[in-house]
Amino acid sequence: MESDRATPTGAETAHDDLAFDVFARVCPSRGTLEHITGKWGGLTLGALEQGSLRFNELRRRVDGVSEKMLSQTLHALERDGLVHREAQPTNPPRVDYELTPLGHAVAERLLALIGLVEERMPEVLTAQARYDEERGTAVRGAATGRGGR
Repeated sequence: MESDRATPTGAETAHDDLAFDVFARVCPSRGTLEHITGKWGGLTLGALEQGSLRFNELRRRVDGVSEKMLSQTLHALERDGLVHREAQPTNPPRVDYELTPLGHAVAERLLALIGLVEERMPEVLTAQARYDEERGTAVRGAATGRGGR
């Protein structure tokens, strides 16, 4: 049976022999995990799961992200092989972003986690209220959804 995968480059071959462990300080998977699970990375991947979007469409979908943060997030996700950037040679320029097959696999699992969190938010809110009541103080920012750490 023939593989659809292209011949591996030297870099890919070298990486195939490595055992990745996100719990190890020097493991490169940590950076990728950070890009995926960061506030804007997760929301960007989730938004792109619905299909290709232009930059401003994506910015509207990911409510609250600044242009700068979205740009930085997209660059990181593109570098990690999760997002594909397609620049159209038009005037004005048109740039579309879409998930790669790897990006789809990650976003699928991420959306399952998001769904679980949204579904179980009543339990989270109850736990937060109980925690605050036991300690006699409410967490600053709780009303806006930004709890303190």
